[in-house]
Amino acid sequence: MGHVEWARDLAERLLAKPLSRRWAHTQGVAARAASLAPILGDDSDTLTAAAYLHDIGYSPELVDTGFHPLDGARYLRDIAGADETLCRLVAHHSCAVNEATERDLYDALTKEFLPERRELADALTYCDMTTGPDGRHLDVLDRLAEIHSRYGPGHLVSRSITASTPCILTAVRSIETALADVRETGSAEVVADPQSH
Repeated sequence: MGHVEWARDLAERLLAKPLSRRWAHTQGVAARAASLAPILGDDSDTLTAAAYLHDIGYSPELVDTGFHPLDGARYLRDIAGADETLCRLVAHHSCAVNEATERDLYDALTKEFLPERRELADALTYCDMTTGPDGRHLDVLDRLAEIHSRYGPGHLVSRSITASTPCILTAVRSIETALADVRETGSAEVVADPQSH
């Protein structure tokens, strides 16, 4: 079984029954990830696997701290035996350090999991932040508004999203630019940030 199939099966087992809407979102995020193959090259399967796994920390089976990026990444590392790249992408997806700070989990997150390469982290943020709760594509600004609406202005998730908005917008715009360049030139130039290694 390949990387992507393993991730899909694991996410489906953890999310489909208890959290069907979260599973719908996850499938949408994974579909967006697969669509980035022209700009990610060899990293495409890794991104798609991470997209399937990014929200497994919401599963009732895995909830420990209540912070889904950390709970999911710890499960992947400690129980599932996933590789470090997947663990790091899940731990840090969609600018998670800001919510970690709100939850007093910044030290735990950053000591246990280093950030992943910028181009992969940006790609996962793009996929997550352009996919609504039902799995359909949304503009990033609509997605941010949807999150604020769902949680309300005083909630720590809303505060975290406010703090993360510049990071999210930068990530989304960088991927949109790379996709536009591929469409314009017709060549599949892999996204790479020499400063990120």
